[in-house]
Amino acid sequence: MFNQPVLVESLLVFGVVLSVHAAVWDRFSWCAVALALQAFYVQFKWDRLLQLGGAVFQFRGAANSGLLPASMVIPLLGVVMKERCRAAGIVYFERFGVVVASTGMLLALFLSVLAVGITKPVPTNTCILTGVAGSVIIYTMKHSLTVSEVIEVLEVLLIFVYLSMILLYLLPRCFTPGEALLVLGGVSFVLNQLIKRSLNAVEGRGDPIDFFLLVAVVGVVLLGLFFTVLFVFMDSGTWISSLFFHMMTAVLALGVIMPWLYRLIHRNPLFWLLQFLFQTQTRLYLLLYWTFLAASACGVVFYQNAKRSSESKKHQASTITRKYFHFIVVATYVPGLIYDRQLLYVAAVLCLAVFIFLEYVRYFRIKPFGQTLRHLLSLFLDERDSGPLILTHIYLLLGMSLPVWLFPRSCAPKGTLPGAGALVPYSGVLAVGVGDTIASVFGSTMGEIKWPGTKKTFEGTMTAIFAQIIAVALILIFDSSVNLNSSYAWILASVSLVSLLEAYTTQIDNLLLPLYLQIMLMA
Repeated sequence: MFNQPVLVESLLVFGVVLSVHAAVWDRFSWCAVALALQAFYVQFKWDRLLQLGGAVFQFRGAANSGLLPASMVIPLLGVVMKERCRAAGIVYFERFGVVVASTGMLLALFLSVLAVGITKPVPTNTCILTGVAGSVIIYTMKHSLTVSEVIEVLEVLLIFVYLSMILLYLLPRCFTPGEALLVLGGVSFVLNQLIKRSLNAVEGRGDPIDFFLLVAVVGVVLLGLFFTVLFVFMDSGTWISSLFFHMMTAVLALGVIMPWLYRLIHRNPLFWLLQFLFQTQTRLYLLLYWTFLAASACGVVFYQNAKRSSESKKHQASTITRKYFHFIVVATYVPGLIYDRQLLYVAAVLCLAVFIFLEYVRYFRIKPFGQTLRHLLSLFLDERDSGPLILTHIYLLLGMSLPVWLFPRSCAPKGTLPGAGALVPYSGVLAVGVGDTIASVFGSTMGEIKWPGTKKTFEGTMTAIFAQIIAVALILIFDSSVNLNSSYAWILASVSLVSLLEAYTTQIDNLLLPLYLQIMLMA
């Protein structure tokens, strides 16, 4: 059956699911429980496929399938968003939460059915459980969604199927099945939202920064797909190919992305962006401060590479060295969260677009910087970067930014949610910036008692929980908008549960942990 770390990871995920179910207690929370039970059984079948090398695509090694923890993220986010917006009386976003929950359940169910279908021999008991859970979910969706919402859910599923077939083939060993569900499911949902809003664009409706996120994410993904197909037929490492890459990037940005954004926000995107960035003196100071931190991060990269050249070409950056970037990211996000969350929102979108573009330059060896980037970043690789792409730094950015991007601003009176929900935008800072960093540093330097079946230590986890509690106290001191309303026990339970999950999960913790902490704080 399951090995011990996977079993403990599953129990922790069940703890989150039952906590949300106890807080919300409606038909969708019951569906989440049913989905968790069937995903638990299907995960065992997929883990066995990965061990035997029988999976259709090449997934990331040294990790389990991660089907259960990944399957629950999008449905639970939808459930807690629905509940928060229902309490605030915002019907539109309450229905949006229902669509998110339904979409997440259908994507997870599709992946589970796929895993069961390619397992030989076909596992009878798992098929029965999957059929029962699927029937419950589909029955609930039938009686909860309108016709247009059903069509929207099916559109996301269709996009997800096509993206999965294309990207998992083109990018072997970059994802586990669970990570693929999270990343490709999120991209599919964003693409469908962009198409939907583009077809129904009305002047003055919607926040421009939301449209900016949708267009940026879809734009960089389409850019990557375009060049991946193009460089199948030509060598990407020549000067002619590199010149063509930069020219086509400019053409696609100015000829497709900019007009698309113009249609949505009904103003010149460049002028809007410049006006937005330099609107206040506070924003100017924050931009200067962030520029200094970015230069510091680049200095760390160059310094570590200089050490490698002087010592040994086989030198690899230590865990503590990699955590320097976590400290820099915390120093970046905390002032933005306190003083100007909208600026942080837009700056994180811009940074994501730049990171992905630079990864294209590195991956395709685009001159003049492609080979240099390959050399500089190779120092910071670990076992999670076993595929052709280097995604660790992008996952770090996503983990810090997703709680900011997914925060239901329209459902939050006075810009914050009541109780523990006030800490939702800080989920990335707490889970990854503080918790994961402290756990790694103290665990690797002073930890002696290891959690059974893992390399993580008891001392690292306990120190991480303590550090996050201190961080919450500091947030209360410096951010006057945060009012926890005596929900300290729930915060302690949430932080402890997510810290234990960090100790046992083999998935990308930079991506998974902030989302689970956000779910717990919103529940």
